[in-house]
Amino acid sequence: MTAAAPWVLGVDSGGSGLRVALAPASGGGGDGDGDDRPRSLVSRAPVRTGPAGIDAGHLMDQLAPMARELIDGAGGGAVAAVAVGAAGMATLGDDLRERLPGALGEAFAVRRLALAADAVTAYAGALGQRAGAVVAAGTGLIALGTDLRAWRRADGWGHLLGDCGGGAWIGRAGLDAAMRAYDGRRGGSRALLACAEARFDGPVHELPGKLYPRTDRPAVLASFAPDVARCAAADDQVAAGILRQAAAHIAEAAVAVCPNGADGQVALTGGLFKTGAPLLVPLREELAAQLPTARAVVADGDPLDGAVALARALAAGTLRLPHDGRMLHVPQENPGRTQAAPQKSPGTTQAAPQENPGTTQAVPQASPEGTQTPP
Repeated sequence: MTAAAPWVLGVDSGGSGLRVALAPASGGGGDGDGDDRPRSLVSRAPVRTGPAGIDAGHLMDQLAPMARELIDGAGGGAVAAVAVGAAGMATLGDDLRERLPGALGEAFAVRRLALAADAVTAYAGALGQRAGAVVAAGTGLIALGTDLRAWRRADGWGHLLGDCGGGAWIGRAGLDAAMRAYDGRRGGSRALLACAEARFDGPVHELPGKLYPRTDRPAVLASFAPDVARCAAADDQVAAGILRQAAAHIAEAAVAVCPNGADGQVALTGGLFKTGAPLLVPLREELAAQLPTARAVVADGDPLDGAVALARALAAGTLRLPHDGRMLHVPQENPGRTQAAPQKSPGTTQAAPQENPGTTQAVPQASPEGTQTPP
């Protein structure tokens, strides 16, 4: 890296903390896939959420010194654009949308800014600015698709209302089977019972007292998903059945958001897909059954890569993904604009299954990084 060209900043904010990356604005042709690798820093302190939603002040308290350290380490220079991807942006991002443009303008003289749901940065990291769909799965699960005119979303509603097939869903189903075995009810698994007692350090009748007071219950539930996968790999039929059902849910979400058109693509991204064959084998089967015309692609990168890609595209004036004001908000570039290209019904649409999606799918060759929480 040199300081000859302006920089862009990509930001990924989620339940595990804040990641910030600095990259040359000209790298990757606006899609984040060039040879100039970003420099990055990580804070393990998640940005606070309060009555006004995600706390813009707390985000800036972490982002500003991290960005200055990266810029100073690169020899200085101007910041041409910033893209912030945040878990909860669509539903809890009002404070960010109101305060970040001014705060970043004051701190770094930034004139071009994109504020995105983390599902959007996951999309951009996986597929760039190509039409298609992405399923992002870690603790939770969300699917997002676009024809470059509007977003289509499925699930991502949190562990109480959805996230079906995600890590917390799998872990909760595994613990249900453990409790059934403890009680002597049908559908129990002695293998999962033993794993639960080992994982949570004690008899399972103590689990309510250990789990219910926790504020990080989704993550605690998801911590049991690897045990479900190990039991499935050891031929436990109850555990294998849980992963088959999870695979069906994941495929259903992909089908729901796939845009029409033969050139669409679907990629899978997120830490859940490191589970390996016990999940990926039934998932390939489900995707082949539900999207029989699909062509496999591999996710290009993770949500931080996607944030850098968005910032580069914004700096170059080549951002083509839909601006709907919630999933992707671009306040500095024609504030009255709500979309990237003309469309009859701008904005995010709730997905419904399609009979002939005509799209493509991806089961990753190497498991990508990243986790997701509801956008």
